[in-house]
Amino acid sequence: MAKLSEARRVALAVLSERRRRNGRVRDLLRTSDAMAALDARDRSLASRLALGTVSAQGVLDEVLAAYVRRPSSLEPRVRDALRLASFEALYLETPDSVVVSQGVELVRSVVPRASGMANAVLRKVVSQERPKVKEAREAVSSGTSTLADLTLVSGLPAWLLQHIVETRGLQVACQMALAQLEPAPVYVASNRAKLSDEDAERLLEEAGLSPQPTMLPGSWVLETPAGLATAGLVQDTRVVVSDLAAQQVANMTAPSNGERLLEIGQGRGTKTILLENAAQLAGGFAYIAAVDSEAFKVRVATHRMESAGLSAHVSCHVLDARTLGGQKLPKSLEGPFDLVFIDAPCSGTGTMRRHPEIPWSLSPDALTGEGSLSELQLQILTAAATRVAAGGRLAYATCSVLPEENEQVIEAFLATDSGARFARSEMLQTIPQIGSCDGHFCCVLRCATYPER
Repeated sequence: MAKLSEARRVALAVLSERRRRNGRVRDLLRTSDAMAALDARDRSLASRLALGTVSAQGVLDEVLAAYVRRPSSLEPRVRDALRLASFEALYLETPDSVVVSQGVELVRSVVPRASGMANAVLRKVVSQERPKVKEAREAVSSGTSTLADLTLVSGLPAWLLQHIVETRGLQVACQMALAQLEPAPVYVASNRAKLSDEDAERLLEEAGLSPQPTMLPGSWVLETPAGLATAGLVQDTRVVVSDLAAQQVANMTAPSNGERLLEIGQGRGTKTILLENAAQLAGGFAYIAAVDSEAFKVRVATHRMESAGLSAHVSCHVLDARTLGGQKLPKSLEGPFDLVFIDAPCSGTGTMRRHPEIPWSLSPDALTGEGSLSELQLQILTAAATRVAAGGRLAYATCSVLPEENEQVIEAFLATDSGARFARSEMLQTIPQIGSCDGHFCCVLRCATYPER
C-alpha cells in the first residue's frame, strides 16, 4: 500500500473545505495552517492541484461520468478525491503508476470502501483520457484545434471558448487555453511612499525571491515566489502583488503631481497604491478620493492606505458609483476631477487562471441584456463622466477579455449625449499567455467640456 503524500492530502482537505463552506480556493490555500507547514516544493504541488481541480471541475466531471457507474451518487468526499486525481492524470506530468496509486490512497483516506472503485476508474482515466489531452494540446499549440480540443486542454466551458473564438479569434483562444492551467507569474511593484525601487529590489533579493525586472520601473517578476508570503514585504505594504497588466494600466493613466483623482471600484486598494506610484514618477503625490460599494472593502482599503503611508493623500468612501451624477455627495467627492479612473465590476475572464471559480460560475446571460454586467458598466461610466473636468481624463478598466465588457461599452457610452463630450486617447487590451500577464483592458477618454450642473 502506497503512502499518501502530504501535498495531496492538504490539497484534498482544501478542496473539501471549499465545498463545505462554498469558499474560494485561493483564500483557503492562503489561510491553511496545513498548507503553511509544507515545504516549498509540496506547497507548490498542493496549490497546483487545488487550483487546477477547481478550474477544470466541469471537464473533470464529464470525464469521470464516463467511468463511474452512478456519478450522481458519489459521496462528496470521494468526488473531491477523484477530481483531484483526475486533474493530476490529465494535466500534470506525474507518472501513470503514481497518479493511480496516490489517487487510490486519496479515496481510501476519506472512504476506504471506495478504493477499489477508484483504482478501476483512475486506470481508465490514465489509459484512455490522458492520451486525448496530449493530442489536444498538440493541436492547440499548432493553432489548428477544434472547440473540443480547446475545452479539453483548458478545462474551460465550451460556450465560453466558442465565444472567445467568435469575438477574439482562434489564436487568442489557443493562447488562453494553453495558459489556463499553468501557474501564473507572480509580479510585484514597489510602494514608493515607503521605500525606493532600489531598496525594494534589494529586499526581494535578500528574501530569496529572485526578482527579475519587467518593462516597468519598480516592477519585478519573481522567479522563486514561494517565500513571498513569509517575507513580510506584502503585509507591511513595502511591495504590492499585482499582475503586470494591471501595473501597465496604472502607468498608462498616471496622474500628475497634485492632480485630483476619483477612483471608482477601489476594492482593497492595490490600484490606489499603483496610481500613487505612477504619480510619484511624475513628481509627487496625487489626491485620490476613492469609492467602493462594499463597506468591508472600504475598511480594508482605509487600513491599507494607513499602512502604505498614503492616508494623507487618499480618502476612502462607501458609495454606489451610479449615484455620482447626483447632487448630494461628500465634500471630497465633489467635482470636477482631473482624472476619473474606473476599475469596473466585470466577469474577470482575463484572470481565470488566478481565480478558478470564475469560468464555471459564469453564464452567457450575465454578459449582456437587462441586469447584465455590460449594463451596469455603462451606468457607472455614464455617472462617472459627470465628475470629469474640462480637459480631464476618464479611464475605464476591466480584467476581462470580452468585447461586450470592453470596447462595446466604450462605443455605447460615446454614442450617448454624455459621451459626446469625450474622445478616445489610448487603449490597451492584453491576453493571458503562458509565462506572461493576465487579460486587462483600459481605454482613456479625454473630455472637451465640463457639463453644466
